[in-house]
Amino acid sequence: MPLTPFHFGPSAAITFPLHRELDPPTFVLVNVAVDLEPLAVILLRLNYPLHGYAHTFVGATLVGMFTAMIVYSLRHPVAAIMTTLWPLPYAPRRRRIILSGVLGALFHVLLDAPLYPEMHPFWPLMDNPFYGLITYDLIIGFCLAGYLLAVVFYVALWLQRHSSTGPSRP
Repeated sequence: MPLTPFHFGPSAAITFPLHRELDPPTFVLVNVAVDLEPLAVILLRLNYPLHGYAHTFVGATLVGMFTAMIVYSLRHPVAAIMTTLWPLPYAPRRRRIILSGVLGALFHVLLDAPLYPEMHPFWPLMDNPFYGLITYDLIIGFCLAGYLLAVVFYVALWLQRHSSTGPSRP
């Protein structure tokens, strides 16, 4: 993906209907964590593949667990932010945070793998069977559609929450 924010749309669209099983901030934030690898390669001009170990299923799982540990350790400030932004009641749970970290990172790899020949998602196997299966334009369209769907979910849930807690009558 050219920019990590493209991952946010589909990630948010997935977490809305699965909010009871997934932790939204973890699922979305882990996409940033996975893309710290190519950012470091670019900024530090490293002699390293743009999409290296963090973009493998093994590496992404480790990045997901590490991100989950960070989010879990910051669960109280995250909960305070989510109470303001999230249209649903938010209760951070360790199991959900870990699951979201791992699944979010694996989802990131699946979105990128069709686009980049240097990726080896099944490392240590040096193959990318996903490369070229889906076109760049289709994946970008999927990500943009994810944004639209996430906005629809967000507005619907926000309206539902605020209509049930509307102004009290004397």
